[in-house]
Amino acid sequence: MNNILKLFLSFFKIGAFTFGGGYAMLPLIKKEIIEVHGWFTVKEFIDILAIVEMTPGPVAVNSATFVGYKVAGVLGSIAATVGVVLPSVIIILIIAHFLSKFRKSPYVDYAFRGIRPVVLGLVTAAALTVFRDAIIDIKGLIIGIVIFCLVSFKNLHPIIAIVAAGIVGMIIY
Repeated sequence: MNNILKLFLSFFKIGAFTFGGGYAMLPLIKKEIIEVHGWFTVKEFIDILAIVEMTPGPVAVNSATFVGYKVAGVLGSIAATVGVVLPSVIIILIIAHFLSKFRKSPYVDYAFRGIRPVVLGLVTAAALTVFRDAIIDIKGLIIGIVIFCLVSFKNLHPIIAIVAAGIVGMIIY
């Protein structure tokens, strides 16, 4: 099977079986591109996350586009991006068709209440994975903690935080 089809199928699977947005998809993206297909190393995956975070747009779409391009060029980026988005489009069309029937169903409410903790777990797993793989020494840990505090408690704009961390990284490393 060629890489374009592999990209489409891998990202279709990621889009179809992950709830909670791009951050919840990161563990599955990591598994697919590193463990299953060997397209990237852990270090390259962390670099991808840095690029994906700095570019506007959804994390999942940016990840798929970037991975697809690195693996198989423009056609690869199209295949991966369509693959990750298509399941959501299909699901939304199905939900829109049936929503009026089931809008007030307690079972639908129960299902979404059950999904919420799973999303939290997936996002937490992604954060821990990135933390474990990105922090390589005490200097990186300090940079991460300082930026986290500035963004979380002082409302520092994320773009300023990214630029500042990049400058600090260039100076320190």
